Amino acid sequence: MSTDELTGRVALVTGAASGLGRAVAATLAAAGATVALGDVDAAGAESTRKEIEAAGGSAEVLELDVTDDDARKRVVADLFERHGDRFDLLVNVAGIDRPGYVVDIDLADYRQVHAVNCEGPVFLTSEFLKRVQHRPAGTLADVVHVTSLSAVTSGSGAIAYNSSKAAFRSATRCIQRELREKATVGSDGVEVPFPARVHSIVPAAMDTPMMERWGIPGHRMMPPTDVARMVLTMVTMPDTSFVPEVFVVPRNEPDFPR
Repeated sequence: MSTDELTGRVALVTGAASGLGRAVAATLAAAGATVALGDVDAAGAESTRKEIEAAGGSAEVLELDVTDDDARKRVVADLFERHGDRFDLLVNVAGIDRPGYVVDIDLADYRQVHAVNCEGPVFLTSEFLKRVQHRPAGTLADVVHVTSLSAVTSGSGAIAYNSSKAAFRSATRCIQRELREKATVGSDGVEVPFPARVHSIVPAAMDTPMMERWGIPGHRMMPPTDVARMVLTMVTMPDTSFVPEVFVVPRNEPDFPR
């Protein structure tokens, strides 16, 4: 269903070529946002763009390797230069997986998973927050970090993915704390929060291309649109609150930590 909750806002969604990234981009566009589709897979991102525009939304493709520091800086600078304070929404979805047990995991694969799943989004968020920290009073930017249920459960054969998502979850908590500590006090003695909030979403397995290799039964997975709807909820909350962390899992998820 199309809405106008995000009309006038510009969002960068990473990993937008497929899976959850595509679902998030489509959901934000349906809510009125102009969406920049960041991905190394330019052809896949172009397919997402066509899907969004066919539904009446607005999107553009930005080829982005989140592990490339120059690319991160270039994309963020470009979006702020073209859209100014309208660019106020970043959703870090991009992620990869390289299966492997501790006795046979390839070092290069392990480092690449951590670069995409943790280092990349942390430093992309850093570039974004550097730009929004001086936003005019009364304006607010949103960042959403997508971690994983794998960050809090212990699976086998996925040491690179699980550890990268656990690191990203911890980094997200550090960022949230730092932003709370950066609140200032106005001349009237009232606390002025940092002009951005960082939300965290922890989804269980979704029916996406990345999950195909694991052979998880369909009833154990969610459609990515379920998680995308939660992202929309986060970024449209009143300015007075934010979501430090929320779990989204199938109703029959056996590994949800209770």
